[in-house]
Amino acid sequence: MTLYRSFAWSSRAKAGEPDGPLWVPRPLQGDGRHDNPDLYGCLYLAEHELSTIVEQLARFRTQRLIPSMLQRRGLPLALAVLECDPAARLIDLDDPQVLLAHALRPSRVATRIRAVTQPQARAIYEVYPEAAGVRWWSTYEAGWMNVTLFDRGVHRLTVSSVRRLAIDDPVVAEAVEFLGLRPAP
Repeated sequence: MTLYRSFAWSSRAKAGEPDGPLWVPRPLQGDGRHDNPDLYGCLYLAEHELSTIVEQLARFRTQRLIPSMLQRRGLPLALAVLECDPAARLIDLDDPQVLLAHALRPSRVATRIRAVTQPQARAIYEVYPEAAGVRWWSTYEAGWMNVTLFDRGVHRLTVSSVRRLAIDDPVVAEAVEFLGLRPAP
């Protein structure tokens, strides 16, 4: 399965090193949808590259796209194409049987309230020690499936490619249009 990750990239970093495509930024985590850095670190990935870019740019809605919006912590945003071992088990929060088994309602999975989603992820991590992560739908477009990969599942990924994002990148332009951002001058 091909997955995508948008992240702050140091082109000198090896895959698992800080700011590399497989680096789990656990020291920076705590505010994310499924973050529980006291228990695990995670990577936020997507099955569709546009989903990762929309997640990065959504906070800038209604603004004009400028180059600094494609930077985090002084580093350029990049898009990594990753291959995930098909044997990696992902707990699918889009599967009604999984929701029923955990007494979860779709509205509680899709909420932006972290006090709700973080305990859900913690419970799944603990109940399924063999699970590499969870699969869930984007709150921006339900047809886009995202993956939160626990740090114990990162060894299931290989890096196919990494490219620095720029304002003229087609996927950035698509995200700009989707979000209703004003294009760069």
